Amino acid sequence: MPPLNTQHPQHLSASTLSSFYPPHTLGTPDPASALNRGRNKVMDPLLLVEDKNELRAMLHKALERAGYVVDEAPDGTAAIQKVRARRYLVVITDLKMPGASGLDVLRETKQADATIPVILLTAFGSVEEAVTAMKEGAFDFLQKPVDLDHLKLLVQRAAQQQELLRENLLLREEFATRYGFPRIVGEHAAIREVSQQIQRVAITDSTALLLGESGTGKELFARAIHHLSPRRDQAFVALNCAAIPETLVENELFGHERGAFTGAANRKVGKMDLAHRGTLFLDEMGDLPLAIQAKLLRVLEERRFERVGGTQSVDVDVRIVVATNRDLQKLVEQRLFREDLYFRISAVPMTIPPLRDRGEDVLLLASHFLEKFSREFGKPGLELAEDARDRLLHYRWPGNVRELQNTLERAVILADGMSIRADGLQLPPAKPDAAMLPVGLLPETFRWEGTLEDVTARAVNHVERAMLEATLRDCKWNKTRAAEVLDVSPKTLLAKLRTAGLEE
Repeated sequence: MPPLNTQHPQHLSASTLSSFYPPHTLGTPDPASALNRGRNKVMDPLLLVEDKNELRAMLHKALERAGYVVDEAPDGTAAIQKVRARRYLVVITDLKMPGASGLDVLRETKQADATIPVILLTAFGSVEEAVTAMKEGAFDFLQKPVDLDHLKLLVQRAAQQQELLRENLLLREEFATRYGFPRIVGEHAAIREVSQQIQRVAITDSTALLLGESGTGKELFARAIHHLSPRRDQAFVALNCAAIPETLVENELFGHERGAFTGAANRKVGKMDLAHRGTLFLDEMGDLPLAIQAKLLRVLEERRFERVGGTQSVDVDVRIVVATNRDLQKLVEQRLFREDLYFRISAVPMTIPPLRDRGEDVLLLASHFLEKFSREFGKPGLELAEDARDRLLHYRWPGNVRELQNTLERAVILADGMSIRADGLQLPPAKPDAAMLPVGLLPETFRWEGTLEDVTARAVNHVERAMLEATLRDCKWNKTRAAEVLDVSPKTLLAKLRTAGLEE
């Protein structure tokens, strides 16, 4: 078998990976356990800035032994260039250096990313300057000669602080803008909870399962997992399992060898190949054919697969994120989904809440889309009128965020003034959730248009007709007996039967 990189020529020059959180910041910090975990996962490095070579080498070695990845700068000028180019877990800098000082490094770091803690190293007699730096946002300072245990403790605490400051960073626009990952718009507790789960899962290599109705934004969350992971510099490849004919899914996912079937003149690289060292997102996982499920299970367990028509195993390093709006447990019971695969992918299930359960997030999202489309279609200054805001809040959003986005896009395109009113949203008439109605009370085709009086009259007529028909059937179409059961006169019953169109 050829070497791995010859199987995947597009990945010959993989760039250095880094993650948003080091493993040891997820629980109680422990340098020893951080070291063991750090061997398997790449973390954001510390930046160590010290102009004395011997001291810098000694501190570098001590911090590496504690489980951290360490980047160096020999002076303040070099450090400033580094903090402008990438993000760091913590910056540790000498206060007095030739050229740019530690105070300059502090200011540039805070300007680049306010969440990065800066620890200052000061010589005897510089404490007053260090206190000044603390007022400008330094995390803490440490006098020379450096106590290594104290330094490691400060780094642990600083990393913890950074995690708290970056909590729910998916919801914060400044991080999305700076680091280029998808921003999740919302403030509701349900969306905050799932955002926190996403951030914790992202730094691992576990298969993530995203559950939720269509249109809730599962692919957006999948992309967030990728962008927050150590694989973010590699490819994100998406495949909608429901959008491809069953006979073509295997070929699309795994590719084929030359001559595998009629017309296969050349080898085709599948999505699994393309996602090597990156992330593969499988949407609508519940629609994946059983035969393909078995091959996917092998990829998850052995990290290898065969192309269609091939006999040679291909090694692959891929992180898989799956999503579905179907109940996989029910599919397992119906033998439409492999139980072993279900248990393999459901270790970290995360449910994206439907829009109707997110309260006033509807208005936040509406404002976000309004601004986006106003800018896109050259209609600045558009606003939502009060009746439009009220309509948005009370609509049930069966299509979730996707439907809301389409609604705002249409409203902006058709807007002929500076304000969008409720009728400009062109939403269908409101109707209660099916779960709120007794089974069979009203048909799916029931018309909810019109005034309250009109809709109530139609509903009463429908229920009355259903009651009449059911009672007559139970009474074997004996009208006298039916009138007794319904406690109406025979004359009233006949009139109602004529109105309902049930008179024989």
